[in-house]
Amino acid sequence: MMKKRVLGVLLSAAMAASMLAVPSTVSAEEDKLLVYGIYKSGDQTWFLDEGAAAQKAVEEAGGEFIYVDVKLSPEEYLKALDNAIANGASGVVTCTPDQTMSQAVVDKLAEAGIPVVAADDALEADGEKLAPWVGINAYAIGATNGEWIANYAIENNLVDDPEVGLLLMTIDTVSGCVPRTDGEYDKFTELCPDFDTDKIFRADNDGTTDKGNTAAAAVITAHPEIKKWLVTGANEESCIGAARALESAGLDADACVVGLGGYMAKDEYKKEGGSCMKASTYFSSDAVGAGSVEVLLDLIAGNDVEMETAVDAIIVTPENYEEVMGDAAK
Repeated sequence: MMKKRVLGVLLSAAMAASMLAVPSTVSAEEDKLLVYGIYKSGDQTWFLDEGAAAQKAVEEAGGEFIYVDVKLSPEEYLKALDNAIANGASGVVTCTPDQTMSQAVVDKLAEAGIPVVAADDALEADGEKLAPWVGINAYAIGATNGEWIANYAIENNLVDDPEVGLLLMTIDTVSGCVPRTDGEYDKFTELCPDFDTDKIFRADNDGTTDKGNTAAAAVITAHPEIKKWLVTGANEESCIGAARALESAGLDADACVVGLGGYMAKDEYKKEGGSCMKASTYFSSDAVGAGSVEVLLDLIAGNDVEMETAVDAIIVTPENYEEVMGDAAK
């Protein structure tokens, strides 16, 4: 049976360390620790913060960290792997742009004798993890979102309102994202059994704000009978995209969006006049970034490691986000 370890949320700031650009060549001495962090969407806030925490952990261990943004491109990802191998990387922490690449990634690095840890999205085949993974406790975090938005519906007498709909911003192409929306759906319907499930909609997207906006706008436009939208989903960017779509449709005043991550919600909370994003589950990118390096360093040292390290989360609202998130709320 695969072991699982759950880390408590680190409520400290996302690290402010600057990201290192990828050089064309890197000279690595045999005994020098050189870690590559290869991320599928490295321009997103989550990955920037996660990479900064990973960099800090590597530097504290006396090594060098190379941050690589492959811009959701499998081709760029394979080039980054080749660079890591050519430059004598000690290890790799990574989030792949396409999980169907998992076996090829693990095999390529294994052949080069380079250990790898998956961050956020697992390296897996047929549902089995091929390498140690560090990420969020997906279903439980989704259930936390579902509980909050269900209680919001109950407290605001929205459960039986014929003008209310629930929109789930799904990312079904990523295995780690599916349990998030499953948890949201299951907990919401458990707590609101009288809610009409025909008014629960899904907007699948790639997890970016732009695609989330487009997907949400399509659902909103197709259902003009819904005037009051409850929205949650698989990541923060797609929920922000939905918030922008609601604003464009003039429906944001009666909407409630619950994000997943908290790293963009904090900016929504600071907006003059408020935002339709009312809450978000916060989990620390620091915990994932530093945790992935911790596991990798154990692998490099030849130690046994857990195959799953999961981070829990807590709901943040405009009332408590500064206290909960600390410096990360800035």
